[in-house]
Amino acid sequence: MSQTIELPDGLADTLADEAKRAGLSLPDYAVRLLNSPRAPVAVTTGAELVAYWRAGGLIGDGTDIPDSPALARQLRDRVWSVAARGSEPGRASASSPG
Repeated sequence: MSQTIELPDGLADTLADEAKRAGLSLPDYAVRLLNSPRAPVAVTTGAELVAYWRAGGLIGDGTDIPDSPALARQLRDRVWSVAARGSEPGRASASSPG
């Protein structure tokens, strides 16, 4: 089925740019957007928000992280490494937990 949609110029330009970045034609990109999950009319509880995020693939059950304690240590070490580099004169620095 073919449909025509009138869009404001700014929106049409934005969508065309996004389509180009995604490597899609504007009609294909529009179909992708229309087929993607959309927010419920009203998210009123935290559980509804988590369900929405989970359905959109934004959060999961963590099974994709084989060793979560090791990942947590790696992330912590990375943060402290960045904080240590930020301790140059004139820059704020974080202090290590004691």
